[in-house]
Formats: sequence, structure tokens, C-alpha cells
Amino acid sequence: MILKASQRGGGRALGLHLNSSENEHITVHEIRGFLSGNIVDALREAEAIAKGTRCKQPLFSLSLSPPERESVATEIFEKALAEIEKRVGLEGQG
Repeated sequence: MILKASQRGGGRALGLHLNSSENEHITVHEIRGFLSGNIVDALREAEAIAKGTRCKQPLFSLSLSPPERESVATEIFEKALAEIEKRVGLEGQG
């Protein structure tokens, strides 16, 4: 599995990108810790919260890309995400 992670700003732009048809395959699996139930507004909310700080890139973006010919079960993604949250110190956020 290929992992690509980055810190970023631009919550609205990221949310619109994630919802766009240019993505081959994307599933918003869970939104937690936000008042909003949609990805664009949740990311805008995170940016609004960060405005009270000096943080310039309040968002952490992670793409999990399995090999093209592989079919990966949702449970495998969930386990990988739980381990990644733990390793980068984001466990229990939200």
C-alpha cells in the first residue's frame, strides 16, 4: 500500500477536491469531532478553529493507495488508519 501524507491549509479546496469526479475512487468513511456532517464544511470548520492560533496548515491529509490490481477490504483500511493515528499521535482526536 502506498501512503501519501501532508500537512495543509485550504480546507474548502481540499474538501471540494475530495468530492470531485477527478478522483478515481474515494469514500468518506467517517467524519468525527465536527458539527458538520459533510467533508467540505467539516474542513472549513477545522480551519476556522485554527484561525485563533498561529497554525498555517491545520489539516493533515493522508491517501492510502493499494496496488491497482488489488482489492482491499474496508477492515484493512480501518486497521491501517488506526495504526497510523496511533503512530503520528492523532489517536483519540475527534
